[in-house]
Amino acid sequence: MGRADDRRARQKGARRAKKAAKRGGIRRFFTWKMVLGYFVALGALAVGGFFILYMLVKVPPANAAARAEANIYKYSDGSIMAKEGSVNRESVPLSKIPKKVQHTFVAAENKDFYTDSGVSFSGTARGLINTALGRGKQGGSTITQQFVKNYYLSQEQTVSRKAKELVISLKVDQDRSKDYILQGYINTSYYGRGAYGIQAAARAYYNKDVEKLTVAQGAYLAALLQAPSQYDYSTAGPNGKKLVVARWNYILNNMVEKDWLSQSERDGLKFQKPIAPRPIAGLDGQTGYVIKAAKEELYKEGVDEKEFEAGGWTVTLNIDKKKQKALEKAVRTELTDKLDPKKRQVDKDAQAGAISVDPKTGGIVAMYGGAGATEHYINNATRADYQPASTFKPLILASAYENGSTTQNGTPITASTLYDGTSKRPVKGSVTAFAPPNEDDKSYGPINVQKAMNKSVNSVFAQMAVDVGLDKVKSTAVELGMNGDVKNGFDVRPAMSLGVMGASPKEMAGVYATLDNHGKKVTPTFVKSAEKGDTKPELPDPTNGQAISRGAADSVTQVLTGVVDDGTGQAVRTQGQEMAGKTGTSDDNKSAWFTGYTPDLVTSVGMFGEAKGGKQVTLKGLAGGGRVNGGDYPARIWSSYMGSTLDDDSTTKFDLDTELDNAPPPPPTTESEEPPTTSAPPTESESPTPSKSPTPTDSPTAPTTPATPSTPPSTPPTAPTLSPPATLPGGENGGGDDDGQGGG
Repeated sequence: MGRADDRRARQKGARRAKKAAKRGGIRRFFTWKMVLGYFVALGALAVGGFFILYMLVKVPPANAAARAEANIYKYSDGSIMAKEGSVNRESVPLSKIPKKVQHTFVAAENKDFYTDSGVSFSGTARGLINTALGRGKQGGSTITQQFVKNYYLSQEQTVSRKAKELVISLKVDQDRSKDYILQGYINTSYYGRGAYGIQAAARAYYNKDVEKLTVAQGAYLAALLQAPSQYDYSTAGPNGKKLVVARWNYILNNMVEKDWLSQSERDGLKFQKPIAPRPIAGLDGQTGYVIKAAKEELYKEGVDEKEFEAGGWTVTLNIDKKKQKALEKAVRTELTDKLDPKKRQVDKDAQAGAISVDPKTGGIVAMYGGAGATEHYINNATRADYQPASTFKPLILASAYENGSTTQNGTPITASTLYDGTSKRPVKGSVTAFAPPNEDDKSYGPINVQKAMNKSVNSVFAQMAVDVGLDKVKSTAVELGMNGDVKNGFDVRPAMSLGVMGASPKEMAGVYATLDNHGKKVTPTFVKSAEKGDTKPELPDPTNGQAISRGAADSVTQVLTGVVDDGTGQAVRTQGQEMAGKTGTSDDNKSAWFTGYTPDLVTSVGMFGEAKGGKQVTLKGLAGGGRVNGGDYPARIWSSYMGSTLDDDSTTKFDLDTELDNAPPPPPTTESEEPPTTSAPPTESESPTPSKSPTPTDSPTAPTTPATPSTPPSTPPTAPTLSPPATLPGGENGGGDDDGQGGG
């Protein structure tokens, strides 16, 4: 070999060596042992990173959206009156959801839910990759992961959120039961139609509560979760309908596979179409009044206001849907349709309020609060700033019966006891001089208590209140349910016999309901029950304790039937139905009342003159007429409403125990009286006036026996000159009543 060949050989070898050195430098890092080491190191790094992530990520509190729920208000029959809140959600405990309905959700989303670790690593990895690549939402999450996303996190599609979801899901699966997770998932999921949670969905799609859902209905609701809007059968196109039915079948077949449903039952199931979408009930009209009153009642019983306003409560009311509509119609047809506020200022000033109560349960079954909570903020059914006037008179008689009272000459006070009915007759035995006029200043002379109640004779009941004892009268009134606060105008003086204190239709309905309930105390109540999940506050019994004896209550009821049969309440008389009640009209017609009852229902109707700024004004000239009294519009509203509520099951006669007074009321007369006019103010002085010890000749009554009244005094005493009248609550002088026969 020559030099040239040798040189070429050396050069070629050098090149080969250089290439070999190059190849060896790369390969020495990728031997099979090194590659395995790389994977082990990478795995260790991943495990270490996940461990650090697991330690750092805590289970957060529930997010605000998951906690936000509506408060649901229901009528007594369970149908929804209204929903209050920005989110239509009503959480329910898992125990209320039928077991097979629970299984429809597991079969739809995560068949191995009861045995898995709470996460799907393959599904999460797929989701992370697709999210990183911007491919949007991807399936594959377990029920636990979806619950964590809904309840603890947000709906944002980011890698960090999905990583947190994985860690929190593992922790939640370890710390919480599967039932807790499933309950949370079903209650936080969105079902379309604005419904969050299965209870809202059950109402939105099938108009029923969750506990009444069938398996077929549950499977449809579970199917909705995949695509709520697309799978709404009522609005879906042909393809959407086909898809949701296919999804429905898939769920039921999975249930059979998991032995949660027998094949025979599966074969018998048919797809149940949901109802058409409906608007969510609002808070307009009377609903706003009812809900506000119900909330105040709950707060009074210890329900925390902040907790309640956070939502999630279901409140079942005592309001009867049919009776509520009947009461609203009665006010409309008997009053508001006849008013012309643009033509007459008094028509604009007129306010009406009414409460109807079941005397056996104490439940408020209907209420009219005014034109609407958004139009007239004050609830006329619960306001207590107007005088109840002569609707207070039966309470004086009730106190007389309860205390076994006598007149000043020792005669027991009963329906047949005679009093002097002379107008402006000075009250005997009072430390405060008082001589109230009767309506139209009419004098009746000797008159028994029954007829005095029928004709609402002021002079008789002013004297009776003093005979019984003013403190005792007030005590009885409070026991029956009236507010005895002096700030409410209920101070102890003879003028209280005219009902000059403040009272509400609700308050007076409770008083008369107690009489109707044979003296057992009735506290009118809006709320039947309230619950949030497993929380259910214990509410007091609305009919608890004996306010007055049955004999006293029933004796007053017997007298009040006479007011309807032969007195100022004749406008409400109905053939074949016993009714009891009392009219009332305050001084200058600022308020007018009719409160009455049948054996099954008590209703109090009040009318109030209210000018701008809340000033109390007269109702004279309403609807182009004259004076307004209790026997007029209030009695007509009462009669229209009560008449529409009577049915074949109504009790027609009172079951009375009247052994306190066996004397029957006087027979109806044909006497015609003039319509009522505004009474002259009663004369009253607050300064003590000495009075003589009562003697038979000074007594305002004549002795009687329960069955046969004795001869009344031949010459009623004349009224002496008294001090100037004192101003009574509301700027009125006396708050005097009253009503002419039949309401004029």
